[in-house]
Amino acid sequence: MLNLPEKHFCRIGSILDRVVVVAGLRERKKQHTRLALSWAAIRLVVERGLDGARIEDIADEAGVSVRTFRNYFPTKADAIAYRHKERTLRIAAALRDRPAGEPLWEALSQAVLARFALDAADAGGRGPDAEWTAGVRIMVAEPALQGALRRADAAAADALAAAVAERTGTDRDALYPRLVAAAVGAAVGVASEQWLRSDPPRPLGPLLAEALDLLSSGLEPPSSREDA
Repeated sequence: MLNLPEKHFCRIGSILDRVVVVAGLRERKKQHTRLALSWAAIRLVVERGLDGARIEDIADEAGVSVRTFRNYFPTKADAIAYRHKERTLRIAAALRDRPAGEPLWEALSQAVLARFALDAADAGGRGPDAEWTAGVRIMVAEPALQGALRRADAAAADALAAAVAERTGTDRDALYPRLVAAAVGAAVGVASEQWLRSDPPRPLGPLLAEALDLLSSGLEPPSSREDA
Protein backbone atom coordinates (compact mmCIF):
# COMPACT_ATOMS: atom_id res chain seq x y z
CA MET A 1 0.00 0.00 0.00
CA LEU A 2 1.31 3.46 -0.93
CA ASN A 3 2.08 5.71 1.99
CA LEU A 4 1.41 9.12 0.46
CA PRO A 5 1.70 12.36 2.42
CA GLU A 6 -1.57 14.04 3.33
CA LYS A 7 -0.91 16.91 0.91
CA HIS A 8 -0.95 14.44 -1.98
CA PHE A 9 -4.34 13.11 -0.92
CA CYS A 10 -5.63 16.71 -0.76
CA ARG A 11 -4.28 17.37 -4.26
CA ILE A 12 -5.83 14.17 -5.63
CA GLY A 13 -9.14 15.06 -3.99
CA SER A 14 -9.04 18.52 -5.53
CA ILE A 15 -8.34 17.08 -8.99
CA LEU A 16 -11.20 14.59 -8.63
CA ASP A 17 -13.55 17.38 -7.56
CA ARG A 18 -12.62 19.36 -10.68
CA VAL A 19 -13.16 16.30 -12.87
CA VAL A 20 -16.63 15.81 -11.38
CA VAL A 21 -17.49 19.49 -11.93
CA VAL A 22 -16.27 19.43 -15.54
CA ALA A 23 -18.13 16.18 -16.24
CA GLY A 24 -21.29 17.67 -14.71
CA LEU A 25 -20.99 20.83 -16.81
CA ARG A 26 -20.39 18.79 -19.95
CA GLU A 27 -23.45 16.63 -19.30
CA ARG A 28 -25.61 19.71 -18.63
CA LYS A 29 -24.41 21.22 -21.90
CA LYS A 30 -25.31 18.02 -23.75
CA GLN A 31 -28.72 17.99 -22.12
CA HIS A 32 -29.27 21.63 -23.09
CA THR A 33 -28.39 20.77 -26.69
CA ARG A 34 -30.75 17.76 -26.73
CA LEU A 35 -33.61 19.88 -25.44
CA ALA A 36 -32.87 22.74 -27.83
CA LEU A 37 -32.92 20.32 -30.76
CA SER A 38 -36.10 18.65 -29.53
CA TRP A 39 -37.93 21.95 -29.09
CA ALA A 40 -36.69 23.17 -32.47
CA ALA A 41 -37.93 19.97 -34.13
CA ILE A 42 -41.34 20.30 -32.48
CA ARG A 43 -41.73 23.98 -33.38
CA LEU A 44 -40.73 23.54 -37.02
CA VAL A 45 -42.72 20.35 -37.58
CA VAL A 46 -45.82 21.96 -36.07
CA GLU A 47 -45.35 24.97 -38.33
CA ARG A 48 -44.26 23.22 -41.55
CA GLY A 49 -45.20 19.57 -41.24
CA LEU A 50 -42.85 16.63 -40.87
CA ASP A 51 -41.64 16.67 -44.47
CA GLY A 52 -41.34 20.45 -44.55
CA ALA A 53 -39.03 20.67 -41.54
CA ARG A 54 -35.59 19.61 -42.75
CA ILE A 55 -32.89 18.43 -40.36
CA GLU A 56 -30.76 21.34 -41.62
CA ASP A 57 -33.50 23.78 -40.54
CA ILE A 58 -33.86 22.14 -37.12
CA ALA A 59 -30.12 22.26 -36.50
CA ASP A 60 -29.99 25.90 -37.59
CA GLU A 61 -32.94 26.77 -35.35
CA ALA A 62 -31.10 25.22 -32.37
CA GLY A 63 -27.83 26.94 -33.30
CA VAL A 64 -25.85 23.76 -34.00
CA SER A 65 -24.55 21.87 -37.03
CA VAL A 66 -26.28 19.03 -38.85
CA ARG A 67 -23.47 16.79 -37.65
CA THR A 68 -24.31 17.72 -34.05
CA PHE A 69 -27.97 16.91 -34.68
CA ARG A 70 -27.03 13.45 -35.96
CA ASN A 71 -24.76 12.90 -32.95
CA TYR A 72 -27.79 13.29 -30.70
CA PHE A 73 -30.71 11.93 -32.74
CA PRO A 74 -30.86 9.48 -35.63
CA THR A 75 -34.11 10.97 -37.00
CA LYS A 76 -36.48 13.93 -36.66
CA ALA A 77 -38.97 11.57 -35.04
CA ASP A 78 -36.51 10.70 -32.27
CA ALA A 79 -35.82 14.39 -31.65
CA ILE A 80 -39.55 15.10 -31.31
CA ALA A 81 -40.22 12.10 -29.06
CA TYR A 82 -37.30 12.96 -26.76
CA ARG A 83 -39.28 15.81 -25.19
CA HIS A 84 -41.83 13.40 -23.77
CA LYS A 85 -39.20 11.03 -22.41
CA GLU A 86 -37.20 13.87 -20.83
CA ARG A 87 -40.29 15.38 -19.23
CA THR A 88 -41.18 12.10 -17.54
CA LEU A 89 -37.61 11.66 -16.31
CA ARG A 90 -37.95 15.08 -14.68
CA ILE A 91 -41.32 14.12 -13.19
CA ALA A 92 -39.73 10.96 -11.72
CA ALA A 93 -36.91 13.05 -10.25
CA ALA A 94 -39.41 15.54 -8.82
CA LEU A 95 -41.39 12.68 -7.26
CA ARG A 96 -38.24 11.49 -5.48
CA ASP A 97 -37.76 15.01 -4.09
CA ARG A 98 -41.29 15.32 -2.68
CA PRO A 99 -41.67 15.10 1.14
CA ALA A 100 -41.50 11.50 2.36
CA GLY A 101 -44.77 11.70 4.31
CA GLU A 102 -46.80 13.15 1.45
CA PRO A 103 -49.47 10.79 0.07
CA LEU A 104 -48.40 9.18 -3.19
CA TRP A 105 -51.10 10.64 -5.43
CA GLU A 106 -50.64 14.12 -4.04
CA ALA A 107 -46.89 13.85 -4.61
CA LEU A 108 -47.45 12.55 -8.15
CA SER A 109 -49.91 15.33 -8.98
CA GLN A 110 -47.56 18.01 -7.70
CA ALA A 111 -44.63 16.54 -9.63
CA VAL A 112 -46.61 16.31 -12.88
CA LEU A 113 -48.22 19.74 -12.65
CA ALA A 114 -44.96 21.45 -11.73
CA ARG A 115 -43.18 19.87 -14.71
CA PHE A 116 -45.87 20.88 -17.19
CA ALA A 117 -45.89 24.42 -15.78
CA LEU A 118 -42.16 24.62 -16.45
CA ASP A 119 -42.71 23.24 -19.94
CA ALA A 120 -45.17 26.03 -20.63
CA ALA A 121 -42.58 28.56 -19.45
CA ASP A 122 -39.92 26.92 -21.64
CA ALA A 123 -42.25 27.23 -24.61
CA GLY A 124 -42.49 30.97 -24.04
CA GLY A 125 -45.65 30.88 -21.98
CA ARG A 126 -47.72 29.79 -24.98
CA GLY A 127 -51.35 29.66 -23.94
CA PRO A 128 -54.25 27.98 -25.71
CA ASP A 129 -53.75 28.70 -29.41
CA ALA A 130 -55.96 27.13 -32.07
CA GLU A 131 -53.30 27.28 -34.78
CA TRP A 132 -50.64 25.71 -32.54
CA THR A 133 -52.86 22.93 -31.22
CA ALA A 134 -54.02 22.13 -34.76
CA GLY A 135 -50.37 21.77 -35.79
CA VAL A 136 -49.58 19.55 -32.81
CA ARG A 137 -52.61 17.40 -33.62
CA ILE A 138 -51.31 16.82 -37.14
CA MET A 139 -47.78 16.18 -35.87
CA VAL A 140 -48.67 13.48 -33.32
CA ALA A 141 -50.84 11.70 -35.88
CA GLU A 142 -47.91 11.30 -38.30
CA PRO A 143 -47.35 7.54 -38.92
CA ALA A 144 -43.60 8.16 -39.18
CA LEU A 145 -43.56 9.36 -35.55
CA GLN A 146 -45.40 6.44 -33.99
CA GLY A 147 -42.42 4.13 -33.45
CA ALA A 148 -40.34 6.83 -31.77
CA LEU A 149 -43.29 7.91 -29.62
CA ARG A 150 -43.92 4.34 -28.47
CA ARG A 151 -40.26 3.93 -27.51
CA ALA A 152 -40.41 7.21 -25.59
CA ASP A 153 -43.60 6.06 -23.84
CA ALA A 154 -41.95 2.79 -22.76
CA ALA A 155 -38.86 4.56 -21.40
CA ALA A 156 -41.03 7.13 -19.63
CA ALA A 157 -43.22 4.46 -17.99
CA ASP A 158 -40.15 2.56 -16.80
CA ALA A 159 -38.59 5.68 -15.26
CA LEU A 160 -41.78 6.67 -13.45
CA ALA A 161 -42.40 3.10 -12.22
CA ALA A 162 -38.90 3.08 -10.72
CA ALA A 163 -39.60 6.32 -8.84
CA VAL A 164 -42.97 5.02 -7.57
CA ALA A 165 -41.31 1.77 -6.47
CA GLU A 166 -38.70 3.67 -4.47
CA ARG A 167 -41.37 5.76 -2.78
CA THR A 168 -43.58 2.80 -1.91
CA GLY A 169 -40.87 0.28 -1.06
CA THR A 170 -41.84 -2.09 -3.85
CA ASP A 171 -39.96 -3.69 -6.72
CA ARG A 172 -39.91 -1.59 -9.90
CA ASP A 173 -41.15 -4.57 -11.93
CA ALA A 174 -44.02 -5.34 -9.55
CA LEU A 175 -47.62 -4.77 -10.59
CA TYR A 176 -48.32 -1.73 -8.40
CA PRO A 177 -45.62 0.73 -9.52
CA ARG A 178 -46.04 -0.21 -13.16
CA LEU A 179 -49.81 0.17 -12.93
CA VAL A 180 -49.45 3.58 -11.27
CA ALA A 181 -46.99 4.71 -13.93
CA ALA A 182 -49.31 3.49 -16.69
CA ALA A 183 -52.26 5.29 -15.07
CA VAL A 184 -50.35 8.56 -14.83
CA GLY A 185 -49.25 8.19 -18.45
CA ALA A 186 -52.86 7.59 -19.48
CA ALA A 187 -54.02 10.66 -17.52
CA VAL A 188 -51.40 12.82 -19.21
CA GLY A 189 -52.29 11.37 -22.61
CA VAL A 190 -56.05 11.86 -22.26
CA ALA A 191 -55.67 15.38 -20.82
CA SER A 192 -53.32 16.28 -23.67
CA GLU A 193 -55.79 14.90 -26.22
CA GLN A 194 -58.59 16.95 -24.65
CA TRP A 195 -56.33 20.01 -24.79
CA LEU A 196 -55.59 19.44 -28.47
CA ARG A 197 -59.26 18.99 -29.37
CA SER A 198 -60.90 21.62 -27.15
CA ASP A 199 -62.86 24.27 -29.02
CA PRO A 200 -62.44 26.95 -27.85
CA PRO A 201 -58.89 26.04 -26.69
CA ARG A 202 -58.44 25.31 -22.97
CA PRO A 203 -55.28 25.51 -20.86
CA LEU A 204 -53.57 22.16 -20.35
CA GLY A 205 -52.82 22.65 -16.64
CA PRO A 206 -56.42 22.47 -15.36
CA LEU A 207 -57.14 19.45 -17.57
CA LEU A 208 -54.13 17.63 -16.12
CA ALA A 209 -55.14 18.54 -12.58
CA GLU A 210 -58.67 17.23 -13.18
CA ALA A 211 -57.42 13.98 -14.71
CA LEU A 212 -55.03 13.30 -11.84
CA ASP A 213 -57.71 14.17 -9.30
CA LEU A 214 -60.05 11.66 -10.92
CA LEU A 215 -57.37 8.99 -10.65
CA SER A 216 -56.59 9.77 -7.02
CA SER A 217 -60.29 9.55 -6.13
CA GLY A 218 -60.57 6.08 -7.67
CA LEU A 219 -62.30 7.25 -10.87
CA GLU A 220 -65.67 7.65 -9.21
CA PRO A 221 -68.47 8.27 -11.72
CA PRO A 222 -69.29 12.00 -12.11
CA SER A 223 -72.71 11.56 -10.49
CA SER A 224 -71.09 10.06 -7.37
CA ARG A 225 -68.65 12.94 -7.12
CA GLU A 226 -71.44 15.50 -7.43
CA ASP A 227 -73.47 13.81 -4.69
CA ALA A 228 -70.52 13.70 -2.27
